Amino acid sequence: MRKRILGQSDLQVSAIGLGCMSMSGVYGPADDVESIAVVHRAIELGVNFIDTADAYGRGHNEELLAKALKDRRDKVVLATKFGNTPDGIRGHPEYVAQACEASLKRLGMDTIDLYYQHRVDNSVPIEDTVGAMAKLVEEGKVRFLGLSEAAPETIRRAAAIHPITAVQSEFSLLYREVSEATLPVTRAIGASFVAYSPLGRSIFGGKIHQPSDIPEGDRRLDHPRFHGANFEKNLAVAHNIENMAIDKGVLPSQLVLAWLLAQGEDLIALPGTKRISYLEENLGALEVRLSPKDLAEIDALAPVGAGAGDRYPEGQMRVVQR
Repeated sequence: MRKRILGQSDLQVSAIGLGCMSMSGVYGPADDVESIAVVHRAIELGVNFIDTADAYGRGHNEELLAKALKDRRDKVVLATKFGNTPDGIRGHPEYVAQACEASLKRLGMDTIDLYYQHRVDNSVPIEDTVGAMAKLVEEGKVRFLGLSEAAPETIRRAAAIHPITAVQSEFSLLYREVSEATLPVTRAIGASFVAYSPLGRSIFGGKIHQPSDIPEGDRRLDHPRFHGANFEKNLAVAHNIENMAIDKGVLPSQLVLAWLLAQGEDLIALPGTKRISYLEENLGALEVRLSPKDLAEIDALAPVGAGAGDRYPEGQMRVVQR
């Protein structure tokens, strides 16, 4: 397993982590037994960076990981998030403390390795929210801090209060603009960039070719990128990448993840899955080596701005800082 240092911390994490959101019913039904088996297999294969949030399944995901990591806590760097609630985005200092206590209880742990603000609360100065998060570090409940979907200026202001170890945002060949604008800031403050949905929510997985390939009840059906002409355009980009992958003798998911990891040692890919087979496919990206010519070809096939349709439905886009 290739490891990367997380920000300016003393944590070494796998270059490809495991996102656990899909294990809590977001992308159709999930089975807890199978999900726990995925976590265990990931650890066997050297994955030690596990990502969850209190919002995933309204606490179910953290409770699931409590079971999965019961006798494996020392083998992982665990990240969780707070503030994205059914009642809106919450970043008030008193809520930060409450959310952390609740997550620790669900996880059955004494300390969270990396604690993210899931979405920035624009009604609360970021200095106040991060100040409350810093107190959690002082109390030993949290080791390092992160932000998710935060704008560059917010990241700068947060880092002036307490070191920010990681910034998480969607980053894939479909959606590059926001992340590539954020990278100079994360690099300036010494934070890692954790790229979630690096496969474009499975568009680059090589298994979605038409709307009927997405199961009923799957939240992706609400996303503009999977609607009508947007979907057709995005699938065309994916098809081009798939052809290149075939030529190189690799899977499209592996080609896309290898491209992401080639963007810098400060990037960590965070694909999510609830299937062991997909986990193993994703980790195959670590064996893919891309030449400068390969990277230029990928950039030509999926240039900045290639993605069609917003990343989220309108309501969710309003709470994503840009």
